[in-house]
Amino acid sequence: MWRLREVLLLVYVSALFAVVLMPAVSAFMRFELRGGRHISRGLAIALLLSFAFLAVATFFTLALPPVIRDVHQFAADLPTHIPVIEARLERLPLADSLGVGAVAERAENAVSATAEYLFTSFPNWVGSIFDLLAALVLCVYFMLEGEYAYGWFMSLLSAENRLRLAVTLYRAEVRMSKWLFGQGLLMLILGVTSTAVFAILHVRYFFLLGVLMGLMNIVPIAGGVITILLVGLVAALDSWTKMAGVFIFYLVYINIENAYLIPRIMRQSVNLMGLTVLIALIAGTELAGIVGALVAVPTAALIAVLIDEYFVQTDVTASADKN
Repeated sequence: MWRLREVLLLVYVSALFAVVLMPAVSAFMRFELRGGRHISRGLAIALLLSFAFLAVATFFTLALPPVIRDVHQFAADLPTHIPVIEARLERLPLADSLGVGAVAERAENAVSATAEYLFTSFPNWVGSIFDLLAALVLCVYFMLEGEYAYGWFMSLLSAENRLRLAVTLYRAEVRMSKWLFGQGLLMLILGVTSTAVFAILHVRYFFLLGVLMGLMNIVPIAGGVITILLVGLVAALDSWTKMAGVFIFYLVYINIENAYLIPRIMRQSVNLMGLTVLIALIAGTELAGIVGALVAVPTAALIAVLIDEYFVQTDVTASADKN
């Protein structure tokens, strides 16, 4: 099992997302066609994946061309900008001691190092893409055939234990599905708000960065912090005022989210304390990096349901005496 830990993690993540996505598949299956027929499970899954791929393709089609155009322009203008930047830096105090006279050489070394890193890390990127595709295929198979695997697993237990575990897992499934709905709502609110604010501040690539803010919010705390630092860096390319506006917006939003949105959306749906969520995120990140942080909260919800059912002790005698 230790040697297969990465495979087991892939299977667990795929099964978990299959569980939280099944309500959406069931919603498609309830759609009635002519003659009173309903959509099959396979067709419902295909429709769900088609909508997801269409949304991703539309996003990249609209958001990436300006970025690619500016990157090409920056790469073409870089040789002419380096001497100007070097001349300005040489007029600064202590320029000689700081070694700013070799800006061009350092820039060339940085470009070479970046190219070398991209070349050497290419196998890792290929492996990550393969893992992503494998997780997608496994998730589809779990949605198609997961109930058969679940039935086989339950058949290994006695009838009494089987019924108790089935009820417990159903409660956990409802809880995790509510997490997906609550997390999706938080992502939508942050994405729409960020896009609007970035557009008002005239931050370049505001649509791309706003959508990225919403998507990265699926990783609580860390996702938002990493993304807002990226947005601040992009805003600083235009002016320090824009960067300050971006950070002020995020500070205001994060306080509103923690004080108002999360208690009313996540705490009511997942019913986990903030301390539990934080510990789950730290443990998940330590065990499996970004993937572990991604599934930390629904896993904590699953563990909480199992602990409530099998480990939390209630004083039945004391309750009977009181009655």
